[in-house]
Amino acid sequence: MMLDERSKVLLKALVERYIAEGQPVGSRTLSKAAGLDLSPATIRNVMSDLEELGLVTSPHTSAGRIPTPRGYRYFVDTMLTVRRAELSELQGLPGAETLVADQPRQVINQAAQLLSQLSHFVGVVRVPKRAVVFRHIEFLRLSERRVLVILVTPEGEVQNRILHPSVEITQDQLQAAANYLNAHCAGLTLDAVRERLRGEVEALRGEIAALMVRAVEASTEEAQRDDVVIAGERNLLEVDDFARDMDNLRRLFGLFEQKTQIMRLLDISAQADGVRIFIGGESQVVPYEELSVVSAPFEVDGQVVGTLGVIGPQRMPYERMIQIVDITAKLVGQALGQTRGE
Repeated sequence: MMLDERSKVLLKALVERYIAEGQPVGSRTLSKAAGLDLSPATIRNVMSDLEELGLVTSPHTSAGRIPTPRGYRYFVDTMLTVRRAELSELQGLPGAETLVADQPRQVINQAAQLLSQLSHFVGVVRVPKRAVVFRHIEFLRLSERRVLVILVTPEGEVQNRILHPSVEITQDQLQAAANYLNAHCAGLTLDAVRERLRGEVEALRGEIAALMVRAVEASTEEAQRDDVVIAGERNLLEVDDFARDMDNLRRLFGLFEQKTQIMRLLDISAQADGVRIFIGGESQVVPYEELSVVSAPFEVDGQVVGTLGVIGPQRMPYERMIQIVDITAKLVGQALGQTRGE
């Protein structure tokens, strides 16, 4: 789509004004915002042309105009120039110090919180399912029918599970089970451990063997689950675009609870090189027209290991959101690289 320079200036001024104030922009206001010496009639003619192109629209209650999803897309693709931050510049970012953690899971949780805190919208982080390697396991008897399983990965990540055996098991028996697993299964993936235990179950004592299989299966299920961390949903209650419509808010909260659409969207983002922007209403990727998503993959040792992003209203400050997402992706990759190297 080719626009002349005057149309570009007016469209850019309209989008920026609407993002800042949330009100339809009239010709007189637009003339001042654009800094052009044009008559109101000329501006109205340009606005009419932009409306025919599907870039702006007029709400029924106002003579002013607002951007359409197509208008936002044109603005984002052709009018934004965002400088990508370097890692050396990131240390002073408020909240950046929270991404120094002992375990990868903590980094992911903190990253979602950081995205929400900086954007004032919803932060989301996805780590795809992975093959977890088993390094060490311990069993701790909590009561007659409750056993705590503590599993440690080579990266130092600690997973805790509570199991409920069908018969009482002593701490000595649990210690023997842990010794067996640590001696014969250390360094194997959880899938490999599970298969080995199933093959040797007849050679082991029945209830202990069943407990060991269940412990590894529980850890495998957790590790293989698509991991999506969402933070800051309540921030949407403060967004005027959503707060006026409770039915719409309920639909949005349902989206966060289900997570399927978010995982699909972040899967697409993982294939991108850098930041991507999804604007609701222009495709089926974003399920609701009122939403926009700014996302980016994050890497460890040159390999994409997950995706993160900000979810908010279409009327968001895109330049700032791009910077927040880009910076956080770099911080997460750096923090995860440190946890892996320890």
